[in-house]
Amino acid sequence: MSLILLLWVLAISGLSQDTGENNDRKPVKKTNQRPTAPPKKTEPFDTADVKTMATKCVKIQTEKGFITMELFPESAPETVRNFLNLVAIKAFDNTTFSRIVPDFVIQGGNLFTNENITPEMTWRAVRKIRDEPSLIKHERGIVSMARPEEPNSASTDFFILVTNSSGLDGKFAAFGKVIKGMDLVDTINKMPVDGEEPKKPVRITKATIFGCAPPSQ
Repeated sequence: MSLILLLWVLAISGLSQDTGENNDRKPVKKTNQRPTAPPKKTEPFDTADVKTMATKCVKIQTEKGFITMELFPESAPETVRNFLNLVAIKAFDNTTFSRIVPDFVIQGGNLFTNENITPEMTWRAVRKIRDEPSLIKHERGIVSMARPEEPNSASTDFFILVTNSSGLDGKFAAFGKVIKGMDLVDTINKMPVDGEEPKKPVRITKATIFGCAPPSQ
């Protein structure tokens, strides 16, 4: 009996060591933990004021020609800041106009259309900005931020209108206007599509910022 009792005591002791509270034991890491976003990097226009941004225009060079835009920071300051930052860090280079709605819009800015997208740009592609609807009318040539139905979910995608669309007024952030190259916008809008996806997307080779006079609006 004494041997059986001794074995029973040892078993209980072993269990208490295994199941007892051991504060020195490190938690086991999950095998498929969700990666955390890297810290936000400072970008060139993070501290730019409205007056500075109002003197900046953007030229988008494509495989088929140029599209030049003036920007409206007084109406949509954070949207313009985001757009200028994206151009400055070369986020749009080697992306495409990936959505076409005939007689309505062409849409660009999807960073995932860059076949050589970097991990850094992947995180930049999902950063959201708040909506900035304004009194600017959504008319032909206006540049505005694209987003899903969810408010404040715009990131990098933008669209250019080829016709007036008052139904977008007060809902989407109109932040600029094409001042040169609407003929190219029209050409892209008329290209063959499969649904709303162009069969041969026009690639943006380079987007650049240059000085210009403030827009009259």
